[in-house]
Amino acid sequence: MTRFGYHASHEQYTPSDLLECVILAEAAGFESASCSDHFHPWTEAQGQSGFAWSWLGAALQATTLSFGTVNAPGARYHPAIIAQAAATLAEMFPGRFWFAIGSGEALNEAITGEPWPLKAERNARLRECADVMRALWRGETVTRQGRVTVQDARLYTLPESLPPLFAAALSPETAAFVANWADGLMTLGGPVEKVRKVVEAFREVGGEGKPVFVQHALSWARSEDDARRGAHEQWRFSALGGELLPVLRTPAEFEAAARFVTPNDVARGVRVSGDLARHAAWLHEYVELGIDAVYVFNVNRNQREFIEAFGEQVLPEVTRAHAATR
Repeated sequence: MTRFGYHASHEQYTPSDLLECVILAEAAGFESASCSDHFHPWTEAQGQSGFAWSWLGAALQATTLSFGTVNAPGARYHPAIIAQAAATLAEMFPGRFWFAIGSGEALNEAITGEPWPLKAERNARLRECADVMRALWRGETVTRQGRVTVQDARLYTLPESLPPLFAAALSPETAAFVANWADGLMTLGGPVEKVRKVVEAFREVGGEGKPVFVQHALSWARSEDDARRGAHEQWRFSALGGELLPVLRTPAEFEAAARFVTPNDVARGVRVSGDLARHAAWLHEYVELGIDAVYVFNVNRNQREFIEAFGEQVLPEVTRAHAATR
């Protein structure tokens, strides 16, 4: 049965605000949670960028939810450090932490000043990072020279049960690339046929039977106008597409690139509506695709109202619709 979780956006809120939000989300009926892992916000209008790995320990302690995040090892993060961080959370909170690794965006990862590689090179480095982390989790002493360098690294604190290592993919091509070696797939929501192509690409070449998670971006407010306005103000950069998103380096560059994006452009990817029944129908599409977990992400600036409304009306409606089709 598809689980529905709450996504916490570090780009938009302080860590203390987000901690309150996940506590409210658990009380409202969300079954799990995820968070972003950013160094910069996408735009100046968002205005925050708390450190996800500090916050995750607090959030796991403050709730009984499972948590996950998407991380890009290789530049800003050395894979040995992320392997240690993930192992520590898994030891402290058994069975409640997962994470996905992806090739990342220059917005966050290029802050080290190193050249930003092309996608194919970033994918190759990502696979090497996965191999390094798994070797460390097996208790091995790791030394290697490649796209990442490791010298005599060994983890001394390991959990009884290792965290699942998902891979993040936004395209069918990347989904196929990660299918054989990832423990599961993390992808973005949107029009159901677009999501279906990514999921099928993953399942057809090695991912069959592995869990699939989706981050579902939406904008909800009491009025249609406020839903559209909030989506455009906070998330208009998302309409730029997969070619630009990984290579722009600063919030100012995103602001400039998205200056001509319209509310209609945003609504092609972000599910925008003031109608809670419409949002329930969109979420039910993931149930029909066989998605294991959906992390619901309201890009608008009304988190507490959103959590309450979805907990009272949307999540029960999706559960009823799911039961009726079984």
